[in-house]
Amino acid sequence: MAANSVIENFTIVVTDRQVKGRGQQGNSWVSEPYKNLIFSVFVRFSNVSVFDNKYLNLAVSLAVFDALLEENIPAIAIKWPNDILSANKKICGVLIENSLKGREIASSVIGIGLNVNQTVFPEYLKKASSLKLISQQDYNLDQLLKSIVLKLKDRIDLLTAKNFQALEADYLNVLYKKNIPTMFKDSKDVLFMGIIRGISKEGNLQIAIEDETILEFGLKEVSFL
Repeated sequence: MAANSVIENFTIVVTDRQVKGRGQQGNSWVSEPYKNLIFSVFVRFSNVSVFDNKYLNLAVSLAVFDALLEENIPAIAIKWPNDILSANKKICGVLIENSLKGREIASSVIGIGLNVNQTVFPEYLKKASSLKLISQQDYNLDQLLKSIVLKLKDRIDLLTAKNFQALEADYLNVLYKKNIPTMFKDSKDVLFMGIIRGISKEGNLQIAIEDETILEFGLKEVSFL
């Protein structure tokens, strides 16, 4: 739609049934029909630098976090870069695709998959959960969608106002395993103990190792054990 016509800012495309769900870097996203929220939001920007892409990611993940916090979902956190967890179970994934104009982000399509009323997951998705499994109640998908989009508008307003400090502070405050000694595995399958300290200007994960050296990792370069 965005490629072939001029569409309104914050246009939402939502589906009840997704047959080729896509996640970060070619990963698949599996969703039982009519049980979950699967939607994309088109956002148009002006004066948002491509170098500020990190803060767009923070804004989107915080919007979902904010909405779920209002639903009293327990032990929620953001796992870098933008997965939403309850305890150590993944309940939401985000995929952002940007269209660039020079050195600015002209627009983004923000894809969000939230496990809501699904209670059975494939065996290989051992760390997947849903709002219903966590709270033992059913949710109205339309109401939840509206809540997330309203929160998204609020967080995008912070981004366009260049209130990067507030976005980063809020994100780091709810970042999964921050300041907790954790076992990691790098892209060469080497295990190491480290402590998440923050996010670099480029959006990489900063991990302090035993000698307090700070290492930086991009997507797929490190995983939690």
